Amino acid sequence: MKNRVQPESPRIFPVLGLPVHLLQNYSGWLVSRAQQQLGCHVVTLNAEMTMQAEDNPRLASVIHQADLVIPDGSGIVLYLMLQGQQMQRCPGIELAESLLKEFGQSSDELGSVFFLGGTPGVAQKAADIWQNRFPGLAIAGTHHGYLTPEDEQAVQQTLRGLQPRLVLVGLGVPRQEFWIAEHRHLCPQSIWIGVGGSFDIWAGVKTRAPEWLRNNHLEWIYRLYQEPWRWRRMLALPKFAWRTLIYRLTQREPVSSQG
Repeated sequence: MKNRVQPESPRIFPVLGLPVHLLQNYSGWLVSRAQQQLGCHVVTLNAEMTMQAEDNPRLASVIHQADLVIPDGSGIVLYLMLQGQQMQRCPGIELAESLLKEFGQSSDELGSVFFLGGTPGVAQKAADIWQNRFPGLAIAGTHHGYLTPEDEQAVQQTLRGLQPRLVLVGLGVPRQEFWIAEHRHLCPQSIWIGVGGSFDIWAGVKTRAPEWLRNNHLEWIYRLYQEPWRWRRMLALPKFAWRTLIYRLTQREPVSSQG
């Protein structure tokens, strides 16, 4: 791998009381961490998770303790823009894809990858597809997300023994965030990322919204089209918009700080 310029330290800017780390190159920052064998818990923050955290102190605590919180959702980016912070959206799936490419091209230096989550067979299929795209990618292992107590013990032993350097956890919010916070000690030098339904997309079980919808902050419409049962969860979006407006009118966020 070519020598890399040391990435900048992230600035922390609060979004409704939760930290968001502002960087121009999230992937580069994480690759640098991997090169230095520094562990990291990445949270992909969107409006829905922000609203969940208001009612779930445990989730809020995990987000505050994460090493990197990225602006995954359009609502977060729009909030930052209203506060004068010009940031591009960084979808978690795209960040994970960028890291998989890096690991696939430099597995000797960066190490192996573990896929955890999804329905039985989906994580393995997703891993196989990435393996075909990048034959040099070192897949440490995969496991579905329907964990029995016996599965839980087996996965923990596997992670402890293999020490993959990138662990992608697709268990849904907030379960994946809790799982990472509780188990990252098993691989303290690893990058852990909650990737939601990314395995389904990589495996071809589902598709992402067309690019024009994503570029216009309308990916949520496509998700609702694919999964109508999500409508109750989507109520978090207008709630987030209302909370943003109230916060804007009644409070001023603290000045951003260095991470």
